[in-house]
Amino acid sequence: MVQGVGYRYFAARAARQLGIAGFAKNLRDGRVEVYAIAPAVALKSFRSELGRGPQGAMVKNVSEDESEIDSQFADRFSIEYDD
Repeated sequence: MVQGVGYRYFAARAARQLGIAGFAKNLRDGRVEVYAIAPAVALKSFRSELGRGPQGAMVKNVSEDESEIDSQFADRFSIEYDD
């Protein structure tokens, strides 16, 4: 659950620093979905950052699933908005 801590912006900043493409998006149930495309070493560092979260946040869980690469997100990291 993420409310008012800037988690998506934190994720975007960390992704850009690590050279990761993809997106961060708030879900309607209060969670954040992060889709990341990068080499395994960068993804490991990114996961660590996501687990730490921004100042003022208390991250309780980060789960991970493999996914197909969506070329629409392969060249940059963005903040997406739910419709």
